Amino acid sequence: MNDAKDLRRGWTTGACATGAAKAAYTALLSGTFPDPVEIVLPTARHASFTLAMKQIHDDAASAGIVKDAGDDPDVTHGALVCATVRQGSPGSGVTFRAGTGVGTVTKPGLPLAVGEPAINPAPRRMIAEAIAQVARTYGGGLDAIVEISIPDGERIAQRTLNPRLGIVGGLSILGTTGVVIPYSCSAWIAGIYEGIDVARALGITHVAGATGKTSEAAVARHYDLPEQALIDMGDFVGAMLRHLRTKPIPKVTIAGGFAKMCKLAQGASDLHSARSRLNMAQLSQFASEAGAAPALQVQIAGAHTGLEALQLAQAQHVPLADVVAREARQKALELLLCHDISLDILIVDRDGNAIAWAT
Repeated sequence: MNDAKDLRRGWTTGACATGAAKAAYTALLSGTFPDPVEIVLPTARHASFTLAMKQIHDDAASAGIVKDAGDDPDVTHGALVCATVRQGSPGSGVTFRAGTGVGTVTKPGLPLAVGEPAINPAPRRMIAEAIAQVARTYGGGLDAIVEISIPDGERIAQRTLNPRLGIVGGLSILGTTGVVIPYSCSAWIAGIYEGIDVARALGITHVAGATGKTSEAAVARHYDLPEQALIDMGDFVGAMLRHLRTKPIPKVTIAGGFAKMCKLAQGASDLHSARSRLNMAQLSQFASEAGAAPALQVQIAGAHTGLEALQLAQAQHVPLADVVAREARQKALELLLCHDISLDILIVDRDGNAIAWAT
C-alpha cells in the first residue's frame, strides 16, 4: 500500500448529495444548472463537482454526481448520487425523502428517528446550508423537499452493515467532513458505533465483536446470539471498546482467530497487519506460562506465523491458546476501563471451532 500522504482523497456521499441538491435547487429557481457546482464543506474547504445528470421537471429539478472516493476502497465509489428538489410548503423548512437506493431507518438507536430517510445529521446540515445559500442568491424560499437517490444503492447496501442496523431499501448518506481519507476506515468504525447503539436501543444485553465472518459465526453459535447482537468489529477492537466505555452493554464477547487475539494479548488495539505485528518473543513467553519446555519456547520464538506457533504448542499439548485468551481479556479490560461490563474472549480456529475461552 502507498504511503497515506501519496493517496488521493475523495468525497463522501453526503458531499455528493449536497452538490447535487445545490445544483438542482439552483436550476429550479434560475432555470440553469451550475456545472461544475461548488459547495462549502463543514471544514470551510470548497469542493467542486461535475454533474453527471441534470433534468428540469414541471415542479422540480434533478441533478446527479458520480461519487469519487479517491484511493479509498469504498463500496460506493462510482455510484451516482442524485437529488431531486421541489418547493416545500411555507414554514416547513428543508425536509428529506429517501428515493430509490437510499435506505429508511426501521430500528431505534441511530441518530435518526424510525421511519426517517437514512440521511445522517451532518449531510442534512450541509444540504440545508446549501439550499439556504441558493435561496439567498436567487431570492427563493427556504422551504424545500429534497429527495436523495442512488440508482444502484439497494444492491450496494448488501455489502454494508445497513441490513443488520435495520436500514432497509438502500444505502445511508454519510459523511462528517465531506472528505474521504483513504484507508482511514472511518466508515467502518462509524458502523461499529451504530451497531452498539442499535443493540442498546433494542435492549440487547450481550453483544459480540468479531474479527471476521468465521469467528462471528462461531460466537453466534456459542451463545445463540441474534444478528443484532453481532458487531462487525474487524480489526478495530480499540474503537469498539472505547465506544462501550460511554455506551455500556452488560456483557461483551470478543471473538477472533489465534493470531489476532495474540496481538490483542500483546496490547494492540488495532489488529490489522499493517498497523500491528505479532511479537514472537512475547508469544514464546506466553508459551512458558502455559508450561512449554525451553526447547518449545525456542521453536515458538522462531516461528514465522501465529498459526505455526499454535500448531507447535498443540503438538506437545501445551495450552498456549488458553494463556493468550487470558492475556487478551486482561488487555481488553484495560482498554475498556468500565467495571460494569462483563467481558470474555473466544478464540476460534480456521474451521470455526472454539479452541480457547477466557471469562
